[in-house]
Amino acid sequence: MKYAELIGGGASTSQRQDFLAEGDPTPITLRVPKNLKDVAAETARLPGISFSAFVRSCIINELAGRD
Repeated sequence: MKYAELIGGGASTSQRQDFLAEGDPTPITLRVPKNLKDVAAETARLPGISFSAFVRSCIINELAGRD
């Protein structure tokens, strides 16, 4: 199933989040300003999660919340 089919089929936010969190990890390179990366890493440390997990969470929340 493709993500567009979930959106078109009226899947719940939870179902969309589950779909986005599945799959094998794929390495990527992201170019962001150093200040942004430093603040994001610091923000991730506050609840005790990794920077990578924080970025994944932000992306999933943004995509799953869209209709």
